[in-house]
Amino acid sequence: MSFNFPVHRIALALGLALSAGVSQAQVIPKTIRLVVAYPAGGVSDVIARALADKLSVQLGSTVVVENKAGASGTIGMDAVAKAAPDGATLGFSAISPLVLNPHLGKSPFDPLKDIAPVVSVMYSPVLLLATPATGTRDFQSLLDDARARPGAVRWATSGQASLGHVVLEQLRAAAKVDITHIPYKGGGQQLNDAIGGQFEILSTNAGPTVAAQITAGKLRPLAVGAPKRLDNLPKVATLSELGYPAANVSSLFGVFAPAGTPSILIEKYNVEINKALASPDLRAKLQSTDNVPTGGRAEEFANEIASEYESNGRIVRAAGIKAE
Repeated sequence: MSFNFPVHRIALALGLALSAGVSQAQVIPKTIRLVVAYPAGGVSDVIARALADKLSVQLGSTVVVENKAGASGTIGMDAVAKAAPDGATLGFSAISPLVLNPHLGKSPFDPLKDIAPVVSVMYSPVLLLATPATGTRDFQSLLDDARARPGAVRWATSGQASLGHVVLEQLRAAAKVDITHIPYKGGGQQLNDAIGGQFEILSTNAGPTVAAQITAGKLRPLAVGAPKRLDNLPKVATLSELGYPAANVSSLFGVFAPAGTPSILIEKYNVEINKALASPDLRAKLQSTDNVPTGGRAEEFANEIASEYESNGRIVRAAGIKAE
């Protein structure tokens, strides 16, 4: 399955979504379902629930969080795509089900026609970490080791065709190193095995559990995929700073609605979520987990999605990445 997803089409589709129902006297539903595309207890779930609490107060509605995890976020986003476009269903997810999974033939919905971006919420950095299985102390030592022992350095990610896998493939190509990919099915066992030294390198999203292992000295940060260095890890350079801008990626998360949701509701949700993101307590919760608040207009979010879709398509084709 493949999708043609040019920038002008998503902009046009968003414009149509925002113009539909402008004259309708729509009101915010009294009960809103926020579908979180990941398991309960993870960083994305924690942030989504904090956002739901804020929106409940601001909107005077009950915002109920519903976790629909699986298939790298696709199951949750499919539920949003198939929901009634009446403002009673929103989704919270990384943009990968829209911009990465479709290139791998893994999407049961059309990311252009079936989903309306509402607002970006945060980006979650990708950390590159050394485990107890290696004495590597910095990023250059990792590359030197990989060149000295082709194929011997093992790099674990949360799965085939995951964002961490994209980072690895970009580094393989740019640095001309032979590193063995170890794909897991999700992050829990991957982190346990990392602490146990079952492989040399781990790439994973930032979060409190990972931060605790770094503080304990069980995992050593070598680099970070993020627009800038993290406040909690100021000495850890971004992959762009290290000379690998194509590998310098992070997970952008946001709120989505079913396509066809009236524009007056999308605009209202955009305003209220931006207001929530500006609150000191929610910003502090995000930053304490090394996630960075974003926000902005729906059109800006749509343009970011379109750009990432095209970029990921090039990466997947060039690296020959295949879904499991």
